[in-house]
Amino acid sequence: MKKMNAVLIDDERLARDELHELLTEFEQIEIIGEADNISSAKSLIGKLNPDVVFLDIQMPGGSGFDLINQLDFSGHIIFVTAFDEFALRAFDVNALDYLIKPIYPARLKTAIEKLTARKNPDNENLSPLSPDDYMFLSINNHKQFVKVSSLISIIAAKDYTEVITTNNVTGLVNKSMNEWEQRLPENLFVRIHRSTIVNLTFVEKIEEWFSGSLRVHLKGIEEPFVMSRSYYYKIKEKMN
Repeated sequence: MKKMNAVLIDDERLARDELHELLTEFEQIEIIGEADNISSAKSLIGKLNPDVVFLDIQMPGGSGFDLINQLDFSGHIIFVTAFDEFALRAFDVNALDYLIKPIYPARLKTAIEKLTARKNPDNENLSPLSPDDYMFLSINNHKQFVKVSSLISIIAAKDYTEVITTNNVTGLVNKSMNEWEQRLPENLFVRIHRSTIVNLTFVEKIEEWFSGSLRVHLKGIEEPFVMSRSYYYKIKEKMN
């Protein structure tokens, strides 16, 4: 089994030691570094580029959320907190995870299982999303929260998909079109081409185009998308 390199970030030495001890039970995890503040954590993650970061949320000098906004990081993050008010549904619906202190071995085992499953995201039993859910996405290797209803379009890009959002975020996400289609709310999103999914809220107009195809104009996007005629009735039905 290939090991996953892990970094522990927590300002409390005892908390790091306890988590370190618990993780020794998982042969797929190898701890390669620790940090006790945001500044040293950023430097450490940039240097080691671990597969997973176990990240405390409340720390002196900045929170775990602050660190995320500063990272250019392609690995996974498991949040660790003593306060369950930070256990946002966003983590759960995106197959990421959070651990509430004190950490119980059985709960940690569940988190490690989720982490291992991320190697095959299309095979996960993922829960459907609602418009008000927040997804925790890695866009161009930069992790951030994105509200589902803020997604304007999703476009196939070889092994990735390109997302465009209302806050001018555009970039590649390691999710397939099938995964998006399975998880996005059906009443809000529709496939207009085998390579394109759009948010109906942003459809401005649909016009005839060449060879029986149509063009879909979306608010906030200059270039319209071409829609196959076979998808027209689906979008018409949902817009009525």
